[in-house]
Parts: sequence; structure tokens; C-alpha cells
Amino acid sequence: MTKRNGIVFVIMLLIGLGIFYWSFRTVNLHEFAQDLRQTNWWWLLVAVGAMVIYLLLEAVVVKVFVNDAHEKLSWKDAIRVPLVEQFGNGITPFATGGQPMQMITMAQAGIDPGRAGSILLMKFVVYQGMIVVNFILALVIGYQYIADKLHAWAIFVILGFLVHLAVILGLLLVMYWPALTNTLVQWLFKPIQRFKPDKATAWRETVDAKIVNFHQESVRMSHDWPALWRAIVVTFFQMMVYYLIPYFILLGLGVSHVNVILVTAFHILIVMVISLFPIPGGTGGAEAGFAMLFAQFLPNAALLVFAMAIWRLITYYMGMFAGILAFSLSADKIERGKE
Repeated sequence: MTKRNGIVFVIMLLIGLGIFYWSFRTVNLHEFAQDLRQTNWWWLLVAVGAMVIYLLLEAVVVKVFVNDAHEKLSWKDAIRVPLVEQFGNGITPFATGGQPMQMITMAQAGIDPGRAGSILLMKFVVYQGMIVVNFILALVIGYQYIADKLHAWAIFVILGFLVHLAVILGLLLVMYWPALTNTLVQWLFKPIQRFKPDKATAWRETVDAKIVNFHQESVRMSHDWPALWRAIVVTFFQMMVYYLIPYFILLGLGVSHVNVILVTAFHILIVMVISLFPIPGGTGGAEAGFAMLFAQFLPNAALLVFAMAIWRLITYYMGMFAGILAFSLSADKIERGKE
């Protein structure tokens, strides 16, 4: 981890602590202590377990795309990829750091950067596609409530959907339109050509070779329907497990008479809205969204703030801490068979 990444991580941690402190400032501590004594910690452990399963299922998707007749990725490195992604997403605006961090992790394992790029983009397209599918389901269930009671959030929800849809279309264009990719690379190389003309030509030849490999791999993977469908199915269940985390937290806090489908739909909508906030992790917007949507399920402010804190610790901070540990581990070189 670079010094800059470490500084950003500490800043986000301090901001998170500040938000928790601000949220707890009006909480009756005696009332909060009573609520804690009635907490079912086993359900909270189930929520933690759901996050672990979410990360493990993403590792399965990585292996589905990487493993073929010639290359095999170890489980250790497959698990490192989603953990490092959690860290990269957590410290960058709009979660833009996850893809480069995954690329570095796969390169450390010996995967060609062109192939790694196509694998990560295909994985990301599948993931974004499942977000859109889940969002449409959630929209049918939970949008009317938001439109009636939280008018401003209804606009954010629609904007979030449009952003994710645009991302999918943009990625597909980059993957299957080589001329567009070459044009983007040409723009990027203009300042390099100006300041380092002696190295620009050699670098451009290397990048062009990786781009050719990238597009060849993208076409090959898009025609590998068995692997693609396996990735789609695993990703769908991966995300459903993630979306159930607030439901398990509510059960842990003694809220038993709650509609699991409605709670899951609300979480899907929150995740969609978070993507619009430029602050790493959607900090501020995520907490506000959770408080607005889940206040109706909890009897007092103390439990609401506690539920919000547990939710953020599990879905955001746990992944970042795990990502730091994963990035510090050495990689196992990918196993290559005979061609």
C-alpha cells in the first residue's frame, strides 16, 4: 500500500468515526445500553458471514473467468482479487480504484495485463448487469414508498440507475470497438509524447500489443457461454447475499416482524444511490440513506444509529481492512499447462 493510499484510508476512517460520533450525540446512553443487552449477536454474526460469502463468491467468479485449459489461478490469489478491490473502491471517489488494484493483483500472479483487463471488464459488466436487474426488481417493490415519503431520493434512485446503465454501455463499447480504444489510448499518449518522446514509441508498441490481446480475449470470453452463464448465476446470488445484510442486522436487533423482500429492496436502492456520491465509499450519503429508509423498522434513534454503524462496519470498513491484509500477501504464480 502506497503512502498516499494509507493517508486516504486514515482520512476515511476518521470521517467515518466523525459521522458515528455525530449520529450518537443525541442518543440516550441508558436506553442504548438496554438495547444492547437485548441484541442477538448470533444474527449479527450471520450478517458478517453474509459479507464473507459475498467476497468468496466473487473469488469464484474470478476463477470462472481466469481458469481454462492452459491457466489455473490459486484460491489464495482468487480471494485476494475481491479483497483488494474492496480496498481500492473504498478509498477512491466513485469506487474507481478497484479495477487498477485488481489489475495489479492479477499481474502479480502472472496473468498477462491484456487478458487481465478483459477478465476484469467482463466481470465488471456482469456485476453491473446484475445491479441493474436487481434494481429493476427493487424499483417495482420499493420505489412507490420512496416517491411518496422521500421525494428527493426518488430522483437520486433514477439517476443511479441511469449511471449504471451508461457504465455498462461504455464498457461494452471499449471491449468490442477497437477503434474507440485506440482513439482513447492516442489521446492519453499525447502528453507522454510531448514530455518523453524517446520512450513514448516503445511504450505505445507495448500498449498496442496488450490492446490486441485485450480485444481478442474479450471476443473469446463473450463466446464462452458456459463460463459466462456460471459467472452470471454466481454474481446474482453473490449480490442477493449482500443485499440481505440489513435484514440480518434487523433480526439481531430484535426486529422480527419485517418484510424481508422490502428490506432487501431498500438496500438495493441505497447501493444504487451511493454510486452517485463522489466521496469514497459514498460516505455521508450512505449513512443518510440508511437512516431514512430503515428508521421505520426500528423503535428508537439509539437502535437506528447502532444498526447504521454495524451495517457500515460490515459492508465498508471490514472489506477495506481485509483488502489491506490481502494486498500485503505475496502472490502465487499462475499454473500454466501445455498448449
